[in-house]
Amino acid sequence: MRQHVNPLSKYFQVIESIPPIDKLFKYPNLPLHLDIGCGSGNFLFHIAEQNKNWNYLGIEIRQKLIINAKYKLKDSEIDNLYFVFGNADNLIKNWISKYPDNLLKSVSFNFPDPWFKKKHHKRRIIQTEFLKRLASLMSRDSLLFIKSDVQELYQYMDFTILNSSIFETVNHKSSLETFNPSQIKTEREKYAISKKQEIYEKIYKKININY
Repeated sequence: MRQHVNPLSKYFQVIESIPPIDKLFKYPNLPLHLDIGCGSGNFLFHIAEQNKNWNYLGIEIRQKLIINAKYKLKDSEIDNLYFVFGNADNLIKNWISKYPDNLLKSVSFNFPDPWFKKKHHKRRIIQTEFLKRLASLMSRDSLLFIKSDVQELYQYMDFTILNSSIFETVNHKSSLETFNPSQIKTEREKYAISKKQEIYEKIYKKININY
């Protein structure tokens, strides 16, 4: 069951303050992956435990999930993972002035809220202006991952990303060094597989620095 939260609500205008990157992780110079809409964080917990060669940052708009994830993280020995609560677009706007433009090595959108009604499409996380802001924190050749079990949403995301002229499709995936070398699946992906639902996914590379 999807739990929709309106990202345009005034409640999400307040930005969670986070420390500088060198205060978040034990080894801050490792490549950083951002997972937007990280849910309960279980996906990132599993990856961070298995892959110590990357740092991981999760954003989630449902506050209770982040509170629980932070409690769990506090009781663990994982030092390459951090969680942030809030509207991703507002957070990214805030980070642009604080962090270097080559901050992110890769970004993932795993099964974002589809917002099926056309009048609600403005609530979808992937929008052209948001991509521009996000890309400003990504180095050239950084990777963008999308995944959904809703074909119409996948097509919308794909069109928006390619139409931005900032990213191009990655066709040769076997040689990629990715944030998820063990191909760990999210809870939503496991559910979709159990229901024999088709999963749509694609990888893009940042190519344009003039936008």
